[in-house]
Amino acid sequence: MTFSGSEADYKGRIGNLIRDARKHRGLTQTQLAERLGTSQSAINRIEKGHQNLSLEMLARIGSAVDSEIVAVGAGPTHLRVKGPTTLSGSIDVKTSKNAGVALLCASLLNRGRTTLRKVARIEEVNRLLEVLGSLGVQARWINDAGDLEIVPPRDLDLSNIDAAAARRTRSVIMFLGPLLHRAEDTFELPYAGGCNLGTRTVEPHLSALRPFGLEVKATDGWYHASANRAIVPGRPIVLTERGDTVTENALMAAALHPGTTVIRNASSNYMVQDLCFYLQALGVGVEGIGTTTLTVTGRDEIDVDVDYAPSEDPIEAMSLLAAAIVTKSKITIRRAPIEFLEIELAMLEEMGFRYERSEEYVAANGRTRLVDLVTHPSDLVAPRDKIHPMPFPGLNIDNLPFFAVIAATAQGQTYIHDWVYDNRAIYLTELNKLGGRVSLLDPHRVMVEGPTSWTGAELMCPPALRPAVVVLLAMLASKGTSVLRGTYVIHRGYEDLAERLSSLGADIETFRDI
Repeated sequence: MTFSGSEADYKGRIGNLIRDARKHRGLTQTQLAERLGTSQSAINRIEKGHQNLSLEMLARIGSAVDSEIVAVGAGPTHLRVKGPTTLSGSIDVKTSKNAGVALLCASLLNRGRTTLRKVARIEEVNRLLEVLGSLGVQARWINDAGDLEIVPPRDLDLSNIDAAAARRTRSVIMFLGPLLHRAEDTFELPYAGGCNLGTRTVEPHLSALRPFGLEVKATDGWYHASANRAIVPGRPIVLTERGDTVTENALMAAALHPGTTVIRNASSNYMVQDLCFYLQALGVGVEGIGTTTLTVTGRDEIDVDVDYAPSEDPIEAMSLLAAAIVTKSKITIRRAPIEFLEIELAMLEEMGFRYERSEEYVAANGRTRLVDLVTHPSDLVAPRDKIHPMPFPGLNIDNLPFFAVIAATAQGQTYIHDWVYDNRAIYLTELNKLGGRVSLLDPHRVMVEGPTSWTGAELMCPPALRPAVVVLLAMLASKGTSVLRGTYVIHRGYEDLAERLSSLGADIETFRDI
């Protein structure tokens, strides 16, 4: 194979792609070597970019890991959508992305084996697994169902942390809570990345962890942390922001503090509840789950083998509801976590949405309430009041963008106020390129006028996860062919979304520039 430009750079990029694809399939280097009839050391050289590769070998590797390595190396993934589409059939909601990443971080608290069931195989999870692996954690997919086994070493080694992977996810900031107890007195973490949603301060995290003796300075692209473990909370911790990840960091810090910690103004959102249930399985006492006051009785060491199943993702359930509404389709959405969708469904009912719901049943975690939803084609009208998010049990901040594309199908004007993020609302104006009428009033507010006659177009994928999916859903309803370019951000938060929508009848083709 002939390389142009920097040969080492291209071989390194292809090696990284092969490594990612191998890990995604749950294969070790030895197992991949056996499939290819070569040695583990050869696979190691390939993944490090130290091995010349023929096109034939690339094709064989691609077949072994079920990934188009040659095409992947050519550039980013794009989607071609032909519409308008009417969806039909049934689909199961996958487990929560945000719970999954929190539980991966929380697995650092446990010196024993953690088995997580049906974890979403998304890019955010892949990046965290790369970071965990660089700390010495052994993590492997144990079957095709998405079950993940995690075995931390006795001592974590942060000297070789995968900074490139860490910088591609915001979730790495949730390492602070566990590492407060598991790392040396001083340690470093790379700056977190993720969605481009404007400046989101880390100060609420630091305020939550300071009572445990953690001090953090941010310089030169790194968090420089020092822990004084003689300092322990002397009174209840009052969070200055009722944020999900802030609450999770405080919970994880409290889990290995062998006393009682009270956390006030805590988030009671779905991923926080899953983390609380997992901590209980580890033997940590957690009271007040589902409220804004959590009382945690920690342990000085956690070393247990634990098996936990995170619940289903209410944001994915909302994505599927929006897909059905925009395309005026009848579909069955199974395993929807109803307690985290009740406000959204009440708002949709006010707009004229018609649906059926089954009797409630319990998720695999034994706690979260699920239902099956059957959607019906509905003519919607704009709500009388503005749509805005609130901490749980209010309308979820991550579900707000879906109301933009839903409102675009409704008769009248809908006012949407995204007060949390600095500039996410701006990306909702991308719907105008498909025929929408979305007016940006300021960085936090948009006015949506409907109904819309959607028309296909070619767009770059917005850099924020939920607005990116909103654009894709509008393309399902658009006449003609649409192209959404550079869809990595969607893969960060959804497993095989295009393929799963196609299973309901959507005409979506994945392609890359060659």
